[in-house]
Amino acid sequence: MTTASKKNVDKPFLFSVLLLVGAGILIFSSASLGLLARTETVFRSVVANQIGLGLIGGLITMTVISSINFRYFKKYAFLFYIISIILLILVFVPGIGFGHGGARRWIHVGNFFSIQPSEIYKVAFVLFFALWLSKLKDKVATFKYGTLAFLVFTAISGVLILTQPDTATFGITFMAGLGMYLAAGGRWREVFIFGGIAVAVLVILAFTRPYVMQRFETFLHPEKDSTGSGYQIQQSMIAIGSGELTGKGFGQSVQKFNFLPEPIGDSIFAVASEEFGFIGSTLIVFLYVMFALRGLKIASKTTDTFSRLTVVGIVILIVSGSFVNIASMLGLIPVSGIPLMFISHGGTALFIALASVGIILSISRQQSA
Repeated sequence: MTTASKKNVDKPFLFSVLLLVGAGILIFSSASLGLLARTETVFRSVVANQIGLGLIGGLITMTVISSINFRYFKKYAFLFYIISIILLILVFVPGIGFGHGGARRWIHVGNFFSIQPSEIYKVAFVLFFALWLSKLKDKVATFKYGTLAFLVFTAISGVLILTQPDTATFGITFMAGLGMYLAAGGRWREVFIFGGIAVAVLVILAFTRPYVMQRFETFLHPEKDSTGSGYQIQQSMIAIGSGELTGKGFGQSVQKFNFLPEPIGDSIFAVASEEFGFIGSTLIVFLYVMFALRGLKIASKTTDTFSRLTVVGIVILIVSGSFVNIASMLGLIPVSGIPLMFISHGGTALFIALASVGIILSISRQQSA
């Protein structure tokens, strides 16, 4: 397999990633103590998945992928997309896929690991949609090849992901696709059409899926069920508020012990805010902003259309998902279930995020290609 050129990868971008990974290790190690206090068996399984598959496996994969010529991503984008669809279907096969908390989103891999195919699908969607848009050129602005294609790909994503159900992941995929469509030359007036469709879909989901409606009701009135559906957001706000300016210090979070649901998952930003305060939580946000700006800088310097759109899509996937997580913990939007990338629990999410970074690093080597 032909490797990428010997040019160095974009060092500022790599530095921003390593800072996020380092922060993730620090915050996750503290937050996981809350899980250890509850059950040692689950703690060991979670750490094995996070460190083994997510961190170590992800960093190795990132390094390998960064050395591959970016043209291979273009060559095999369609195949990767088909494989990701097959994996999503396997989630519903008895004995292979399994569920948790009312959702069926995972596949067993041996006795110690599990994967979440929707995380793989998001990146496969970005690669395939980038391939499609790059071949259209000026036709992107037409309804038949641009707008209609985006709607068809969005519908496919909806059928595959919403049946799990995983509304938040579908929303993130939609945002990435929309950003890529606009970056490829799509018409802004279509955004209003997409916005209307998104609102209509959201309303339909709210009335057909009770958990969606419940999240909106909890968002608007969390105090109505402080021991039930509103419990997580209220405990999150307590944790964030008690951190004040500088925080209680590393490992000193109280809320992660028997108060915050999912202290290593959805609520990990609240744990970080309690321990590192407003200054620490603001720094986390700044790291994501730095990641986004440098990633988009790479995209702007890339002459190959497929590569440029791929970088845009991956950056949107990672940053928008992370900001959705943060916003939900601050009570700005309903709780989403989206992980805080590079930081919260989710071996598959961390592995795929780092592998995706490898793609961007490979593309950064080829900016003059």
